[in-house]
Formats: sequence, structure tokens, C-alpha cells
Amino acid sequence: MMSQKPQSLAINSRHVALQFARRPSLQGARFVLDEIAQRMIERLQYIRITPTKILDMGCGPGLRVEALQNLYPKASYLGIDSCETFIQEAQSKYTARGLDILWKKFNAQKTPEFLLKDMATTELAPENAEMIWSNLALHWHPSPEQVMLEWRRLLKVGGLCMFSCFGPHTFIELREAVARAGIQTAMMPFVDMHDFGDIMLENGFVDPVMDQEMITLTYKTPEKLLADVYQLGGNPSMGRMGGLRGRQWYQKLLNGIEQGRKADGLLHLTLEIAYGHAWRSGMVKGAAGETKISIGAIKRI
Repeated sequence: MMSQKPQSLAINSRHVALQFARRPSLQGARFVLDEIAQRMIERLQYIRITPTKILDMGCGPGLRVEALQNLYPKASYLGIDSCETFIQEAQSKYTARGLDILWKKFNAQKTPEFLLKDMATTELAPENAEMIWSNLALHWHPSPEQVMLEWRRLLKVGGLCMFSCFGPHTFIELREAVARAGIQTAMMPFVDMHDFGDIMLENGFVDPVMDQEMITLTYKTPEKLLADVYQLGGNPSMGRMGGLRGRQWYQKLLNGIEQGRKADGLLHLTLEIAYGHAWRSGMVKGAAGETKISIGAIKRI
């Protein structure tokens, strides 16, 4: 299990963007992304909120536009991602043309927009939306605390933040295989869901709800297991082994994975999925005990 405090993680943001640029449309990862997104959508149906604007943080190539617009047809949608390839793909797909424009106007549906930005430094105006949604993106950021601060800044008072991310048991079998193979390399650190709950409380969110589930993928071959790990994002850890790795290194890793075959005759790969949601408070306690109150929380008498 690999868990680190959320203040700063050894993740190379540039490598995150470069690695995902090699995975157009995220087709190889859709089997996980779509399933977790659907579970999040199901949870949203029990939460009373009618947003006029939704920010999709780590939107990728715009995979959740239809689902969110179907759930909130009158809300405007802004997707934010640090991978230029994804933003270009989303813009190309969702740029309204001709009859599409007339159809959207007839249904009072706004054309989705997309922005190439780091989700911790969007440079958008404060109190910009009533809802922030993020599906399996937060764990790719090296500064989750800064992300949470930015999300609070962008939400209107009473707005909802809802996200999913990988937890520390994710890829535990692969970590064990790397150790068995004697390979000296760092792997992705993941933050415990309880740390996310604490950081939300400390940074102006209230009533956080955090829970998790374990999903086990099974494989017949180590090659297929590694292929799926690659499709899910690879390893942008700062401490990963650099340079070209030869056939001997790869075979050592395959052997290490093979040695972890379970009693059912299959190889297992664990995904720990953490889910969280909380509401944006009107105030937050700062240094020296002072309390900062949002302008949006001040009511006229």
C-alpha cells in the first residue's frame, strides 16, 4: 500500500499530460472510467441540486458531457484539462454547427466549452459555478490540497464538489511484483480517502462524505495486465526509472507478476476507488484563528 500526505506528491505534471496525449479518446481506459462515472451519476440522483453551471475537472476528451447535460439540461458545461490533445479533441467533437446550433437553442441547451488549464490554477473568476465534478482525475495532480483550495474558490456558497479518485491499494499487486523482481523504481503515490475528508474540512467545505470500494480486475497473462495499467495512465512518478529499458528488464517484471498468480489461476489487479462529495461553506478558518467569510455568504437584510 502506498499512501502519502496530500500536501505534495512526487508526480510530474508534465509527464501526466504527455502520457495521456498518447492515449487519444482514452479508449483503452473506458471500461473503468465509464463504470465509475455511472456510479457517480447514480449517487448524484439522490442529491438535491440544480446547477446553472458545471465545471468538469480533468474532463479528458469530454467523456461526461452527455451524461451531465442529460441530468442537468439547463446547466452550462465547462471542461478543464491540462492535456492539450484532449482539449482539442473535445472542442472538435462538441463545436456546434448548423442544425446543431438550432437544436440546442430550441432545447435551451448550451454548447459545452473546454479550457486548457491546470485544475489547481484555472484563473477563472471566483464563485463561478454551483457544481464541480471530477471523475478519476484528482490522483494525477501533485498538489491535491491546492486543487481543493481552487475548487472551493470556484464554487458558489452552497455549491457541490463531487469527485472520484484512486486510493492507496490501487495496483498493490503490481507494486508487489516490482519488489519481487528487484526492480528499483518509484510508483504512483495515492492519497487515502480520510486525508481528503480532512483536507476538505480544513479548506472551507462542510458535510464531506467519503467512501471507497475495491474493484478487482483479473487477467490470464501479465502482458494484458500491464497493458491495462498503461491505458489507465502509466507511471508519471518523479522517481520512476529513467532511460530505455531492455527486454531483460521487461521479462523480470513479467516474471514478478506471474509469481503473484492467485489460487483461481488468474492474475489480480486491485483498484481502490475513493468517492467524495461536500458542500462549499460560506466561511473558512485561516491562520491565527481568523475567519474569512465569502461575499456570497453575506445576505442583505
